[in-house]
Amino acid sequence: MKQLTDVRNLMRERGIAALIVPGTDPHSSEYIAAHWQERSFISAFTGSAGTAVITLDGGCLWTDSRYFLQAAEQLKKSGLQLQKDGVIGTPDIATWLGSTLKNGDTVAVNPAMFSINGMRKLESQLAEYGISINTNYGFIS
Repeated sequence: MKQLTDVRNLMRERGIAALIVPGTDPHSSEYIAAHWQERSFISAFTGSAGTAVITLDGGCLWTDSRYFLQAAEQLKKSGLQLQKDGVIGTPDIATWLGSTLKNGDTVAVNPAMFSINGMRKLESQLAEYGISINTNYGFIS
């Protein structure tokens, strides 16, 4: 997908190892206006619930059981792997990033898409792995 190639090129230029793209908007709406549908644009997954994590050479999409079949089909073109939220053995995003990235790596997020508590929790979880967060977002528009 050209979108993924373009985003990964920007990530390389900016020293970003991973990008978290939730399927929500700044109001945490589940059904969102087209302008905020960054996750669909980058992953081709059109379900109403899910978060994509893009790395320089891969990535995953987390979604719940309502969308397992749809996500499996739609992700074929993206190369992203499906992570089945709520299924035993599925890592959460921070754990997956901690096992995928290196100490000193940086993860980019759009802070408008997270609550203050959500950002604090993510920062704390990633800090355990020596991973920092960059909120100077501008990857998808």
